[in-house]
Amino acid sequence: MILLKIFLSALLVENVVLMRFLALCPFIGMSTDENKSVGMGLAVTFVTVLATLVTWPIFNYVLVLLGLEFLKLLVFILVIASLVQLVEFYLRKAAPGLYSSMGIYLALITTNCGILAVTLEVIDNTCAFTGEPYTFVQSIVYALGVAFGFMLSMLLLAGIRRKLKTSPIPAFLKGTPILFIASALLSIAFMGFQGLVK
Repeated sequence: MILLKIFLSALLVENVVLMRFLALCPFIGMSTDENKSVGMGLAVTFVTVLATLVTWPIFNYVLVLLGLEFLKLLVFILVIASLVQLVEFYLRKAAPGLYSSMGIYLALITTNCGILAVTLEVIDNTCAFTGEPYTFVQSIVYALGVAFGFMLSMLLLAGIRRKLKTSPIPAFLKGTPILFIASALLSIAFMGFQGLVK
Protein backbone atom coordinates (compact mmCIF):
# COMPACT_ATOMS: atom_id res chain seq x y z
CA MET A 1 0.00 0.00 0.00
CA ILE A 2 2.87 2.39 0.77
CA LEU A 3 4.37 1.77 -2.68
CA LEU A 4 1.05 2.62 -4.32
CA LYS A 5 0.82 5.82 -2.27
CA ILE A 6 4.37 6.79 -3.28
CA PHE A 7 3.57 6.13 -6.95
CA LEU A 8 0.26 8.05 -6.95
CA SER A 9 1.78 10.91 -5.01
CA ALA A 10 4.63 11.28 -7.52
CA LEU A 11 2.29 10.81 -10.50
CA LEU A 12 -0.54 13.15 -9.55
CA VAL A 13 -0.23 14.96 -6.23
CA GLU A 14 3.35 16.16 -6.73
CA ASN A 15 3.45 16.01 -10.54
CA VAL A 16 6.94 17.07 -11.54
CA VAL A 17 5.74 19.48 -14.23
CA LEU A 18 2.33 20.70 -13.18
CA MET A 19 2.81 20.93 -9.40
CA ARG A 20 6.57 21.34 -8.99
CA PHE A 21 7.23 23.28 -12.22
CA LEU A 22 10.35 21.33 -13.19
CA ALA A 23 11.25 20.13 -16.71
CA LEU A 24 9.22 22.88 -18.39
CA CYS A 25 11.50 23.16 -21.44
CA PRO A 26 10.73 19.70 -22.88
CA PHE A 27 7.15 19.99 -21.61
CA ILE A 28 6.51 22.97 -23.89
CA GLY A 29 8.93 22.03 -26.67
CA MET A 30 8.08 18.36 -27.17
CA SER A 31 4.33 18.36 -26.62
CA THR A 32 3.47 19.41 -30.17
CA ASP A 33 1.90 16.00 -30.85
CA GLU A 34 1.17 12.78 -28.98
CA ASN A 35 3.90 10.72 -30.68
CA LYS A 36 6.64 13.14 -29.71
CA SER A 37 5.22 13.33 -26.19
CA VAL A 38 5.25 9.55 -25.80
CA GLY A 39 8.76 9.31 -27.27
CA MET A 40 10.15 11.94 -24.94
CA GLY A 41 8.20 10.49 -22.03
CA LEU A 42 9.62 7.01 -22.61
CA ALA A 43 13.16 8.39 -22.97
CA VAL A 44 12.79 10.35 -19.72
CA THR A 45 11.27 7.30 -17.99
CA PHE A 46 14.20 5.13 -19.05
CA VAL A 47 16.79 7.67 -17.90
CA THR A 48 14.97 8.52 -14.65
CA VAL A 49 14.50 4.92 -13.53
CA LEU A 50 18.00 3.81 -14.51
CA ALA A 51 19.55 6.91 -12.96
CA THR A 52 17.78 6.11 -9.69
CA LEU A 53 18.80 2.45 -9.95
CA VAL A 54 22.44 3.49 -10.31
CA THR A 55 22.71 6.58 -8.10
CA TRP A 56 20.92 5.24 -5.00
CA PRO A 57 23.44 2.42 -4.40
CA ILE A 58 26.39 4.59 -5.44
CA PHE A 59 25.43 7.20 -2.88
CA ASN A 60 24.51 4.83 -0.04
CA TYR A 61 27.24 2.22 -0.49
CA VAL A 62 30.13 4.21 -1.96
CA LEU A 63 29.94 7.95 -1.32
CA VAL A 64 28.57 7.69 2.23
CA LEU A 65 31.06 4.99 3.23
CA LEU A 66 33.98 7.01 1.86
CA GLY A 67 32.72 10.30 3.30
CA LEU A 68 32.36 11.79 -0.19
CA GLU A 69 28.71 12.83 -0.04
CA PHE A 70 29.65 16.29 -1.31
CA LEU A 71 30.40 14.73 -4.73
CA LYS A 72 26.82 13.51 -5.22
CA LEU A 73 25.82 16.26 -7.66
CA LEU A 74 28.82 15.66 -9.90
CA VAL A 75 28.42 11.88 -9.83
CA PHE A 76 24.68 12.03 -10.46
CA ILE A 77 25.07 14.34 -13.46
CA LEU A 78 27.74 12.04 -14.92
CA VAL A 79 25.45 9.03 -14.51
CA ILE A 80 22.51 10.86 -16.12
CA ALA A 81 24.68 12.09 -19.02
CA SER A 82 25.93 8.55 -19.66
CA LEU A 83 22.39 7.17 -19.70
CA VAL A 84 21.26 9.88 -22.12
CA GLN A 85 24.07 8.83 -24.45
CA LEU A 86 22.73 5.26 -24.34
CA VAL A 87 19.24 6.51 -25.23
CA GLU A 88 20.67 8.58 -28.10
CA PHE A 89 22.58 5.61 -29.54
CA TYR A 90 19.52 3.39 -29.30
CA LEU A 91 17.11 5.88 -30.86
CA ARG A 92 19.52 6.73 -33.66
CA LYS A 93 19.57 3.06 -34.69
CA ALA A 94 16.07 1.87 -33.73
CA ALA A 95 13.89 4.92 -34.40
CA PRO A 96 15.70 7.45 -36.61
CA GLY A 97 12.47 9.39 -37.28
CA LEU A 98 11.83 9.91 -33.58
CA TYR A 99 15.52 10.67 -33.04
CA SER A 100 15.50 13.46 -35.62
CA SER A 101 12.15 14.86 -34.45
CA MET A 102 13.40 15.13 -30.86
CA GLY A 103 16.37 17.21 -32.00
CA ILE A 104 18.11 19.15 -29.27
CA TYR A 105 15.56 18.11 -26.64
CA LEU A 106 17.03 14.59 -26.56
CA ALA A 107 20.45 15.91 -25.54
CA LEU A 108 18.78 18.27 -23.06
CA ILE A 109 17.54 15.27 -21.05
CA THR A 110 21.02 15.41 -19.50
CA THR A 111 20.15 18.73 -17.89
CA ASN A 112 16.49 17.90 -17.22
CA CYS A 113 16.04 19.20 -13.70
CA GLY A 114 13.20 16.72 -13.11
CA ILE A 115 15.55 13.75 -13.42
CA LEU A 116 18.19 15.28 -11.18
CA ALA A 117 15.48 16.23 -8.67
CA VAL A 118 14.35 12.59 -8.42
CA THR A 119 17.84 11.27 -7.79
CA LEU A 120 18.53 13.92 -5.16
CA GLU A 121 15.14 13.65 -3.49
CA VAL A 122 15.34 9.91 -2.81
CA ILE A 123 18.65 10.31 -1.01
CA ASP A 124 18.12 13.65 0.72
CA ASN A 125 14.50 13.43 1.89
CA THR A 126 12.49 10.99 3.91
CA CYS A 127 9.43 9.24 2.55
CA ALA A 128 6.31 11.23 3.48
CA PHE A 129 4.40 8.02 4.23
CA THR A 130 6.96 6.20 6.39
CA GLY A 131 8.96 9.09 7.84
CA GLU A 132 12.15 7.14 7.05
CA PRO A 133 14.67 7.44 4.21
CA TYR A 134 13.54 5.98 0.90
CA THR A 135 14.46 2.33 0.49
CA PHE A 136 15.83 1.11 -2.82
CA VAL A 137 12.45 -0.23 -3.96
CA GLN A 138 10.61 2.90 -2.79
CA SER A 139 13.05 5.08 -4.70
CA ILE A 140 12.42 3.10 -7.93
CA VAL A 141 8.64 3.36 -7.46
CA TYR A 142 9.00 7.09 -6.83
CA ALA A 143 11.12 7.47 -9.99
CA LEU A 144 8.50 5.60 -12.03
CA GLY A 145 5.75 7.81 -10.66
CA VAL A 146 7.66 10.99 -11.50
CA ALA A 147 8.50 9.78 -15.01
CA PHE A 148 4.95 8.67 -15.78
CA GLY A 149 3.69 11.97 -14.35
CA PHE A 150 6.00 13.78 -16.77
CA MET A 151 4.65 11.74 -19.68
CA LEU A 152 1.04 12.24 -18.55
CA SER A 153 1.44 16.01 -18.39
CA MET A 154 3.03 16.06 -21.86
CA LEU A 155 0.23 13.95 -23.33
CA LEU A 156 -2.41 16.20 -21.76
CA LEU A 157 -0.77 19.31 -23.21
CA ALA A 158 -0.37 17.62 -26.61
CA GLY A 159 -4.11 16.92 -26.65
CA ILE A 160 -4.88 20.49 -25.66
CA ARG A 161 -2.55 21.80 -28.39
CA ARG A 162 -4.38 19.72 -30.98
CA LYS A 163 -7.65 21.35 -29.93
CA LEU A 164 -6.09 24.82 -29.86
CA LYS A 165 -5.11 24.55 -33.54
CA THR A 166 -8.76 24.76 -34.56
CA SER A 167 -9.94 27.10 -31.78
CA PRO A 168 -10.62 30.79 -32.28
CA ILE A 169 -7.86 32.33 -30.17
CA PRO A 170 -7.27 36.09 -30.04
CA ALA A 171 -4.15 37.04 -32.00
CA PHE A 172 -2.31 38.38 -28.96
CA LEU A 173 -2.65 34.99 -27.19
CA LYS A 174 -1.61 32.73 -30.08
CA GLY A 175 1.54 30.67 -29.68
CA THR A 176 3.39 30.52 -26.40
CA PRO A 177 1.00 32.69 -24.33
CA ILE A 178 -1.95 30.34 -24.77
CA LEU A 179 0.29 27.35 -23.97
CA PHE A 180 1.25 28.87 -20.64
CA ILE A 181 -2.38 29.70 -19.88
CA ALA A 182 -3.38 26.10 -20.72
CA SER A 183 -0.52 24.79 -18.57
CA ALA A 184 -1.61 27.01 -15.68
CA LEU A 185 -5.16 25.68 -15.95
CA LEU A 186 -3.82 22.12 -15.99
CA SER A 187 -1.85 22.91 -12.83
CA ILE A 188 -4.97 24.22 -11.15
CA ALA A 189 -6.83 21.05 -12.16
CA PHE A 190 -4.04 18.90 -10.67
CA MET A 191 -4.42 20.73 -7.37
CA GLY A 192 -7.61 18.70 -7.00
CA PHE A 193 -5.45 15.61 -6.35
CA GLN A 194 -4.00 17.12 -3.16
CA GLY A 195 -6.21 15.07 -0.85
CA LEU A 196 -5.93 11.85 -2.87
CA VAL A 197 -3.01 10.28 -0.99
CA LYS A 198 -2.79 10.58 2.78
